[in-house]
Amino acid sequence: MRVSTVDQNPDRQLEGVALDRVFTDKASGKDTNRPELDALLAYVREGDTVVVHSMDRLARNLEDLRRLVRELTGRGVRIEFVKEALTFTGEDTPMATLLLSLMGAVAEFERALIRERQREGIALAKRRGVYKGGKRRLDEAKMGELETLLNMGVSKSAAARRLGISRRSVYRYLTPEQPDGVVARHGV
Repeated sequence: MRVSTVDQNPDRQLEGVALDRVFTDKASGKDTNRPELDALLAYVREGDTVVVHSMDRLARNLEDLRRLVRELTGRGVRIEFVKEALTFTGEDTPMATLLLSLMGAVAEFERALIRERQREGIALAKRRGVYKGGKRRLDEAKMGELETLLNMGVSKSAAARRLGISRRSVYRYLTPEQPDGVVARHGV
């Protein structure tokens, strides 16, 4: 299973399906760092069945999906996609291979459309002046702690880990975008 954010609940994905072990990543589909997927790949053995809610929960894109299915079925592992009602064993027919490619391409296309609509919606909201952006994860006290850490010579990566944010967020806090689109640079 995979959910895109920590706040999302994966329980609905395989509700009612009997499983021996569950691997759940809480990461974006585009993220290559998926420790639970890596653990799954290390855990499964010949004769096992991997049950996945849907194709888009397993792979980042069509190429990744096909690679993972080939790798697993090549090791004698059966893969079941619940939502698509498809099963792959490695002895698949040309039709099964076509369906894998078609369904994977459709999932990739849907994700691209969602991202495009999201960008369009954000652009419209910005033009209307109602877009506020994401919720800030650091309050004023934590911002002060960030500045103190950086002034003490702590690396941006270490400061990010200590505050529970990404390194990219550190850079965003250091160069906040102003309403008129001008970027303010701080001497931190």
